[in-house]
Amino acid sequence: MKLKIYTSLLLLFITLTINAQEPALKATVSKNKLGVNQRLRVEFSTNKQGADNFKAPNFKNFKIVGGPSQSVSQSWINGKVTFSKSYTYIIQPKRKGEFNIPPATIEIGGEIIKSNTVKVIVLGAVDIPKNPNDPNYIAQQNIHLVAELSKSQPYVGESVYVEYRLYFSDNVGIYDNAITEAPQYNGFWNQEIKRNGTPVKTGMYNGERYRYAVLHKALLVPTKNGRLTIDPMKMDIIVAVPTGRADFFGNVITKQVRREFSSAKKVVRAKALPLNNKPENFTGAVGDFSFDVSLNKGSLKANESSLIKVEVNGKGNLKLFELPKIETPEELEIYQPERKEKISVTSSGINGSVSDTYTVVPEFKGKYKIPKTSFSYFDPKEKTYKTIVTDDLYVDVLEGKPLPKNQSDIVIKQDVKITGDDFKYLQTTTSFEPVKTTIFFNSILFYILLFLPIISIPVAIFINKKKEERDGDIVGNKKRKADRLAKKYLSEAQKELGNKEAFYEALERALHNYLKAKLGIETLDISSEKITFLLQDKKVDNTTINSFIEVLNDCDFARYTPITNLQMEQEYEKAKEIITQLDKQL
Repeated sequence: MKLKIYTSLLLLFITLTINAQEPALKATVSKNKLGVNQRLRVEFSTNKQGADNFKAPNFKNFKIVGGPSQSVSQSWINGKVTFSKSYTYIIQPKRKGEFNIPPATIEIGGEIIKSNTVKVIVLGAVDIPKNPNDPNYIAQQNIHLVAELSKSQPYVGESVYVEYRLYFSDNVGIYDNAITEAPQYNGFWNQEIKRNGTPVKTGMYNGERYRYAVLHKALLVPTKNGRLTIDPMKMDIIVAVPTGRADFFGNVITKQVRREFSSAKKVVRAKALPLNNKPENFTGAVGDFSFDVSLNKGSLKANESSLIKVEVNGKGNLKLFELPKIETPEELEIYQPERKEKISVTSSGINGSVSDTYTVVPEFKGKYKIPKTSFSYFDPKEKTYKTIVTDDLYVDVLEGKPLPKNQSDIVIKQDVKITGDDFKYLQTTTSFEPVKTTIFFNSILFYILLFLPIISIPVAIFINKKKEERDGDIVGNKKRKADRLAKKYLSEAQKELGNKEAFYEALERALHNYLKAKLGIETLDISSEKITFLLQDKKVDNTTINSFIEVLNDCDFARYTPITNLQMEQEYEKAKEIITQLDKQL
């Protein structure tokens, strides 16, 4: 009788312990990367008794080749009771791609519980090994190169963050790795994000525990709408695979194999900005911004200078739009603005400020109004255009020439008035003395003038001959002209030598301005591939094109890496030589 009571109490305790667990439905897969000709085991397990009405997900990209099969397990170890009920399917993919297995559902105590979503990468058909312990097969199943996107459907001009991670399980080791093919971002403005080394971390991938390292991070901004493809990153990796045997000391013996791994191709569907309610002054700004126009001195004298600063602050595509132009009265002389950028590129986007500073110099006394300025941008969160309008500014010139009433000054003629003292300084007496004269025919000046034409003739012939040789030197003339042009465009960059960020910004702007002047296009809005196509169309040789693109890429890369003054000088000379070569060929 006592035995029955103890048994009942024990069963009641086990039941209460199991029911105290938080109900959950977990989905796991036997592998998360496979060939299109391989099969996959999917298991949905719950930890709660009394679960009912299990509903499998829609395997729309897979066909079911086995299951569902059910199993129940229950254990009690060291006072801890566990319960598990699982539903298992064997499925096979229908095509290649990156797919999500949707959640399954089950009813527990009147509550509907959902499982987690599982991502599966399906590659091309593979040779299925006869031996499942084949090292190459094990390496493929335990290492995954993954590209993660923050958003797959951004607006044109909206930032997208991409991160490449290498996942590897505890079952294998990595001895060496090298990126053999970097990802290509055609149709995007892109900026690599600096990383502090490559630390190894622990995380979950498709419901399984992995170690991983972040290999590459970049911020992308789509420059056109439509379907934009990010090509895969490829790597060669030497993998240490356990052989199942141990040495004399009990250490696991491994075999090293070299395999190529590739991330899945990513597709971004960039949405065009809406045309409805699009402001006329919109120049492509996308993000969340503030706008301000300020004047450093409102009161000044004529010929003194005042600075007008036009500034945009915030988060968005700060490097990809033009700032509004200010309008000033004709009486105020205004100079070309000085551009300044204080920008940081992180995984959260582009943050900072961009400003144009104008120098204004008044000539006449008076009070002048600088009309209000407006700036428009598109807010992707609220999906609407916004316009910021500043107040009017006033310049009060306190001292200076009065403003002429007519367009040109009028000179008024007056009659000459004679007074008695007007001629008092005229001399009325004279004193003559004899002048000493020399004979011109025997003077030094006579012989100089005599022989000067004779000497000048051969000199003129020599100079004319040299001029003809110089004019006939077409290649030399082109080079000299190209050198002058290169110095003209690179003068601003030369002034910033030693100031890394300002130097590379000026160098990049000089290269784009040169192409803009030569090709008549806005090169800031096109990719390196488009620039290559345009230069090839102009019959520029590939070596010069590749050098030009390399310097452009160095301008972006060098801003976030340590650079010496010597390297900047070498980069300047390289850019100068490239512009010279381009100009000779164009």
